[in-house]
Amino acid sequence: RAFPFSEGTDMKVVILCGGQGTRIRDVAENIPKPMIPIGQYPILGHIMKSYAAAGHTDFVLCLGHLGHVIKDFFLNYEAFTGDFTINLGENKRIEYHDADGENGWQVTLADTGDAALTGARVKRIQKYVDGEENFMLTYGDGLSDLDLDALLDFHTSHGKIMTVCGVRPPGRFGELESDDHGKVTEFNEKPQATGGLISGGFFICRKEIFNVLDDREDLVFEQEPIRKLVADGEMMVYNHDGFWQCMDTARDHHLLNDLWATGKAPWKTWK
Repeated sequence: RAFPFSEGTDMKVVILCGGQGTRIRDVAENIPKPMIPIGQYPILGHIMKSYAAAGHTDFVLCLGHLGHVIKDFFLNYEAFTGDFTINLGENKRIEYHDADGENGWQVTLADTGDAALTGARVKRIQKYVDGEENFMLTYGDGLSDLDLDALLDFHTSHGKIMTVCGVRPPGRFGELESDDHGKVTEFNEKPQATGGLISGGFFICRKEIFNVLDDREDLVFEQEPIRKLVADGEMMVYNHDGFWQCMDTARDHHLLNDLWATGKAPWKTWK
């Protein structure tokens, strides 16, 4: 089952933005984690720009905790991200300057529940990706210089339900074991230590992913659904040896800001 795509295909990108972000509240308590800034943009903006640089500009944001802050940001996007001139009075007019290249982006902001866990959030946006054979999926707190074209090529070559990007930082996340062909044979969420690949949180999913999801508030995407895919031989891993960093703690936040401030941000794939 291989499903070729023409070059430059604009695939929907689903981003999980609803978590509580409890481990990073010492950085910002009154905004959701995806809105914590790296330089002048929230980390969510960096993630979206990375996808847009690869030609993917149709986004579905799964909102939850403090989701109104993200809605407000996009309702006032030009004002938040650039300069503008406003003429006050009866004929009020606003002129925005130095557009940053987001013209044509489509952003769907979906309230998936304040307390829902990741599996439920993905299930609840199914209607926004109906009709799509495949869609991209990621979290609102991770940055990488991942080659999204290569990830997509790999995904379409094997025809399995899901591809995950595998990376090799210190083991705090879902550990992946795979065979010589890249088929995932085991998935262990957040092991104490790891010597192999871990989930980098960049996925491509076929529409059949919804067959292993349901609307239970406590459904964790990284537990039952992924283990079901692994058991059925329907999950493949794409090995990424480049830059990858999530923003879980204040230390992660400082690291990413330092890289951005010094012009050494490997994830900046846009102009």
